[in-house]
Amino acid sequence: MASLPYADVDSNLRDLAGKAEGFGRLAIGGLHGPIYSVTTLADDGPGSLREGCRRQEPLWIVFEISGTINLSSYLSVSSYKTVDGRGQRIKFTGKGLRLKECEHIIICNLEFEGGRGHDVDGIQIKPNSRHIWIDRCSLHDYDDGLIDITRQSTDITVSRCYFSQHDKTMLIGADPSHIGDRCIRVTIHHCFFDGTRQRQPRVRFGKVHLYNNYTRNWSVYAVCASVESQIYSQNNIYEAGEKKVAFKYYTEMIFCWWPLTMFDSTSGCYDTLDRQQTWRRQSLD
Repeated sequence: MASLPYADVDSNLRDLAGKAEGFGRLAIGGLHGPIYSVTTLADDGPGSLREGCRRQEPLWIVFEISGTINLSSYLSVSSYKTVDGRGQRIKFTGKGLRLKECEHIIICNLEFEGGRGHDVDGIQIKPNSRHIWIDRCSLHDYDDGLIDITRQSTDITVSRCYFSQHDKTMLIGADPSHIGDRCIRVTIHHCFFDGTRQRQPRVRFGKVHLYNNYTRNWSVYAVCASVESQIYSQNNIYEAGEKKVAFKYYTEMIFCWWPLTMFDSTSGCYDTLDRQQTWRRQSLD
């Protein structure tokens, strides 16, 4: 008899650590820390998720209750944390999670819906974060992205997640000027993009492995490759609706700044100015 995915790790709480596939496979979350139990749906305060996520020591965070947590601001998750929603149904609304300059994070079995405000993502990963696994989450209807991975954040796996009711689903790589994003490596597998309009994902600079995903009924494109990106699409299903273009290739301008030193013969002083250099790079060159 066939077993369910992760049946070997769901029977024991901490067996989840280190079981990701792909680039995020080293993520251990709060494996070596104590259990922290969330006992309230309040945005902050004793027993809240925010209280646990701000602590600096490793923690394996579980929930003793189900319900909706209305976030008034981004909830920042510090390093070596597992936010484990298995066994309960936890939904975030209002804002999302921010993974900023952190490492070894596991986010499992959570729902994100109805994030509002400028630059509000469901899960925002930037800058300089690494060893992250997002697993079995449901994300829809945020004002910006559902998952954004930018600013030198790398070694990340997104697996078995459900995306729906959204426009700009997943951005990988910040903008054409941020060449530091060449380090980005992301694996996306066994995800369902159900009618999301575009960015499943959109990639700049990074290396992305897509496999065993199902994307259907997009409105702009399914996957977009832009400046210096490398995408390996393997065993995915793309079921088009009215819009038939599955893969889009954009050419963008790269902007780089370098200092220019000039000597003023009248004053006898040196001045350092900024000059802008631009050049065009073809996607997937």
